[in-house]
Amino acid sequence: MTVFGVHVGLQHTTADELRGVWRRIEELGFGWISVWDHFYGATGRSDDAACLEAVAMHAALACTTSRVRCGSLVYSIGYRHPAVLAKAVTAIDQLSGGRAEMGLGSGWAKLEYDAYGFPFPDAKIRLDQLEEGVQCLRGLLHDEVTDFDGRYFRLTEARNEPRPVQAKLPIWIGGGGEKRTLKIAARFADGWNVPFIDPDAFAHKNSVLDQHCATAGRDPKQIRRAINVGLAFSEESLQQQFGAISDFVRPGVLTGNDQQIVDAIGGYVESGADQVNIALRAPFDLEALERFSEMLHLA
Repeated sequence: MTVFGVHVGLQHTTADELRGVWRRIEELGFGWISVWDHFYGATGRSDDAACLEAVAMHAALACTTSRVRCGSLVYSIGYRHPAVLAKAVTAIDQLSGGRAEMGLGSGWAKLEYDAYGFPFPDAKIRLDQLEEGVQCLRGLLHDEVTDFDGRYFRLTEARNEPRPVQAKLPIWIGGGGEKRTLKIAARFADGWNVPFIDPDAFAHKNSVLDQHCATAGRDPKQIRRAINVGLAFSEESLQQQFGAISDFVRPGVLTGNDQQIVDAIGGYVESGADQVNIALRAPFDLEALERFSEMLHLA
């Protein structure tokens, strides 16, 4: 069965507003809410720094809701040590009563790294860090004791106690890189997520992930597949939500009348999506979410 969720941006909002938005999303029948991990807004401007911190908001999400899965898409390995992140997500799992999920990515927002003094190495190194980091997280979240000796991360008889409520807290890998990111997902992830691509592109990347699974000797059915899409019933709404990046995200935006949107969702499901997340950012258009919920009879 397809899961419908909402991926809520943390920019240009307040904690009080977010709590109200999360409660309403849960009331509307969605099964998943996630947060992103940024220190600046998503516009890429150096003067756009109004963004709440992700781990704290992930915990707030867990405490505010009672039913939905509480995810993150995705934490950046470049400024999140996997051991510290494992401890934080374990606490979030306990706060939520076993509803936490976490995503990990290689990071891309160089502006944030530069502003806060984090190293921003080339893509190969960032992906090497991602590959090591996800193995550390799998050990700490899934096993009683973990040893890992990598170039970037080391764990020695590391214990993560108290344990998460879930025996296997799901770990997602975010990104669409076909040579490394999808290979890492095939080997180590419980879920894979990519944003703003059309159903045909999703189907292609989905098949690449399956090929990597075959090479790794892993059942592809063990990995959930999720697409993040925009929701804009009009061009005006698209421009209001995404501004300068509207054309970039347009291939992955649900738009048009109700039937056109239902057909687009069907295209993603046929392309292998187990989960469809609406990417929502302030100013939050809850009326659009309400219409979407009614259209799919979620509540």
